[in-house]
Amino acid sequence: MLVVTDMDKTVAFYKNVLGLQVVMDFGANKVLTGGLALQTLDTYREFIGTDDISFGGNHFEIYFEEDEFDKFADNLRNCNVQYVHPVKEHAWGQRVVRFYDPDRHIIEVGENMKTVCKRFIDSGMTPEQTAERMNVPIEYVHACIE
Repeated sequence: MLVVTDMDKTVAFYKNVLGLQVVMDFGANKVLTGGLALQTLDTYREFIGTDDISFGGNHFEIYFEEDEFDKFADNLRNCNVQYVHPVKEHAWGQRVVRFYDPDRHIIEVGENMKTVCKRFIDSGMTPEQTAERMNVPIEYVHACIE
């Protein structure tokens, strides 16, 4: 659950950037597709009994995977988000991008790992080379390409 300062703005952000939809609406609390819950700041203060709530601590993130990562990254450029960092590739080959939501919660969107595996195979790597590059068991590679 994320605490948010402006529910409408946050719902619009997750809808426009990640394609999430509201599946349950309880006013001060909304649940989006994928199970992401949002809670208004005022009601959360009541729940925990303190005003000591901070945003933008950079100590956690919400993670999503995307099958069509290039398309997502291209569309993200039109969404006026503040990036934590642009698209980068991790040592195991997965491409990711991190950015902030309206309350400075970090959102990470990574390339689906099965897609990473297929990308390496399609580039001409053998299953063994792919397993070594991704640092995964060969069985994982075979499961991804079947």
